[in-house]
Amino acid sequence: MISFVGAGPGAVDLLTLRAADRIARADVVVWASSLVTEDVLHHAPPGVELHDSAGMTFEDVVAVYQAHPQARVVRLHSGDVALYSALQEQVDWCEANGRSWEVVPGVGSLAAASALIGRELTVPGKAQSVIATRLGGRTSASMPPGETVAAFARHGTTLAVYLSAARPEELQDQLLASGHGYPPDTPAVLVVRASWPDERAHHTTVGQLAETMRADGARVTALVLVGPALAGAARRCHLYDPGYAHAHRRRSDPGSTDGRPVAPRTAT
Repeated sequence: MISFVGAGPGAVDLLTLRAADRIARADVVVWASSLVTEDVLHHAPPGVELHDSAGMTFEDVVAVYQAHPQARVVRLHSGDVALYSALQEQVDWCEANGRSWEVVPGVGSLAAASALIGRELTVPGKAQSVIATRLGGRTSASMPPGETVAAFARHGTTLAVYLSAARPEELQDQLLASGHGYPPDTPAVLVVRASWPDERAHHTTVGQLAETMRADGARVTALVLVGPALAGAARRCHLYDPGYAHAHRRRSDPGSTDGRPVAPRTAT
């Protein structure tokens, strides 16, 4: 069995119980020292065979899989394997070579960044959608037509930009989209190494984002969040409003002094 395991955003205690279990029972672990803290390997049993994938190619990684056809192999990925993990080509290899496999999801850097800054990313009246994207750069061939930061900036909702810290001016220009994207005063946050001991967050605006990014100097393990939801001011949510009923709660009359529920009513 090959287990593709999301190792979380950095903090070892953000491993899931399932991830820790797979590491504890592994015969072979392939992990990236550049992205995954060595502390997660404390869950591994004595004598486990370790391979650091930081300098490995895809061919090098699957060669490890080939060399251990009966072993319990754990491939540790940073964050959650659902985003920017190169998971699919490994699953395709397993399918083509008759290897059993599973995916163990992990806590993503987006969740860790949201926790660090204390901001919900979907705020009523401000944003009810989150778009995850990146600049093209050296991997521009991977970007389908129309999937640019500038195109997504026109939506005005919460945008999470990964893998783009090395090009602050280009990112800012695309977020502004020549006057068709976010207004320059839109809140933005640069989050670096969320959940690591040296985690940090810089609150700024789209118009000042490039300057903020240059001042920090981070080029990897950085996530940029943009959008009006980051301002932090939220109007009352319908879900917990006394006048909103659902399958588990009857509507209460907000004007009642005795708190007695009234007939259920659905929200419009």
